[in-house]
Amino acid sequence: MPAILLTEAARENLLMVFEAAKEEGALGPSPVDEHLKHALAWAEILPEPKRFVDLGSGGGVPGLILAMLFPDSEAVLIDARRRRSANLEISVHTLGLGERVSVLCARAEEAGRDPELRGGFDLVVARSFGSPAITAECAAPFLAVGGSLSVSEPPSASDDRWQLEGLNALGLAKPELHRIGEAGFMVSQLETLCPDRYPRRNGMPEKRPLW
Repeated sequence: MPAILLTEAARENLLMVFEAAKEEGALGPSPVDEHLKHALAWAEILPEPKRFVDLGSGGGVPGLILAMLFPDSEAVLIDARRRRSANLEISVHTLGLGERVSVLCARAEEAGRDPELRGGFDLVVARSFGSPAITAECAAPFLAVGGSLSVSEPPSASDDRWQLEGLNALGLAKPELHRIGEAGFMVSQLETLCPDRYPRRNGMPEKRPLW
């Protein structure tokens, strides 16, 4: 179980940076240990990736936690807000992750068109990033064939929130819903490279979602 890989010192350091993120408004109102437990549950369904993206990282959940659990992984934490990105940089430094975790302040649509990032990851995770259609369109361009998109889902969610036709248009396969206790996580594998026309220009995934 991934939780055993976290030393008590690592756990305390994570809780410290998440308390700071919560004070900045980058994490929701739940106690910070609940955010940690949720990400630990998430890690149970994820094979260790070589490279992953945390889309709309905010306070660093789950990206910072997964980086601690997967010591051989490289990660890019993406957030469009300058203040949150700056705080993520501080958190990465505090946790000693600077050699393999980077922070990118950019819109996901722009980052997904960057040739140095496009198609270069075997996992994208997203938590509270946007609707299923927005998340899928912004995430798929980062994935290599065989890579997976994994999204935190509300407790009552079902996989029919993820329209198969829209996912297929992005190269993604039929979604699978995993539950660990009350936590739910959607996983969809990239079967073919995301077409060049995605993601559309800034704001379009939200204004005209694929479904």
